[in-house]
Amino acid sequence: MTSTTDKIKGTANEVVGKGKQAVGKSVGNDRLETEGAAQEVKGKAQNLKGDVKDAIKDGIDKA
Repeated sequence: MTSTTDKIKGTANEVVGKGKQAVGKSVGNDRLETEGAAQEVKGKAQNLKGDVKDAIKDGIDKA
């Protein structure tokens, strides 16, 4: 998977996760709110993975 793909999927997971949290909170569904928080964290990790791939590629390109 490319760094761009990781970042796109990560951003999507963050947005969906935040939405789930909001809906869960508004309807009083703790499980949905928790799932949303977990999905948001997953998205942040995917974005970080994309950033690391970019940094490694940049380091190799400069060598």
